[in-house]
Amino acid sequence: MNNLDTTQFRKDLQSLNIQLTEEQIEQFLIYYEMLVEWKEKMNLTAITEYDEVLKKHFIDSISLIKAYDVSKSVSVIDVGTGAGFPGLALKIAYPCLNVTLLDSLQKRIQFLNAVIERLKLERIETYHGRAEDFAKKTDFREKYDLCVSRAVANLSTLTEYCLPFVKIGGEFISYKSEKIMEEQDAAGSAISILGGSVVNQVAFHLPDSDIYRNLFVIKKIRSTPKKYPRKAGLPAKEPL
Repeated sequence: MNNLDTTQFRKDLQSLNIQLTEEQIEQFLIYYEMLVEWKEKMNLTAITEYDEVLKKHFIDSISLIKAYDVSKSVSVIDVGTGAGFPGLALKIAYPCLNVTLLDSLQKRIQFLNAVIERLKLERIETYHGRAEDFAKKTDFREKYDLCVSRAVANLSTLTEYCLPFVKIGGEFISYKSEKIMEEQDAAGSAISILGGSVVNQVAFHLPDSDIYRNLFVIKKIRSTPKKYPRKAGLPAKEPL
């Protein structure tokens, strides 16, 4: 593992004011190695180039620090986690977090479990299933301080999937790229119906790049009506 050059990764971490131990950096490198290894068996991510994974997946995931103090022991659910972005990357960088990873593909969950076991991570759970179903369960509904998602969907749809998991006073943060203003306008009504209020929007470029990112912060100010999220497929087909 030591032959991988971590110079740029360390520089990027520094520009985000993130301090990682050598052990944590090693964990990220093992995570990268396993990502490439498992890519042979299944489609986890289109991005497998070393530098790109470190920048566009790892640094991007943990750039959440720009919008939320992840250095405290809060409960986090990552909806549609895929190969573990941002949830698993956040857990490596911030071990104090209590993390739940939710994904609708069993194969991805198998990969995540393998990484968690290899890295000996604690207080992190994985679940195979749909957000629409899990958000209705008592053990998950309105139980989390923070919900994060890098899933590709419009903000109205994502808010319907994610906000039901957040306890009152907690936040949902969506990782977005450029088109957020149009999405924000379109999602205003949905956010309100679901019990949320937009409290912040943090726009920036990933360190040493022209990759634009937008962290969109929605605070849960009242309980989400029981009928949301609607059944599978509807939030995407007919956004609120």
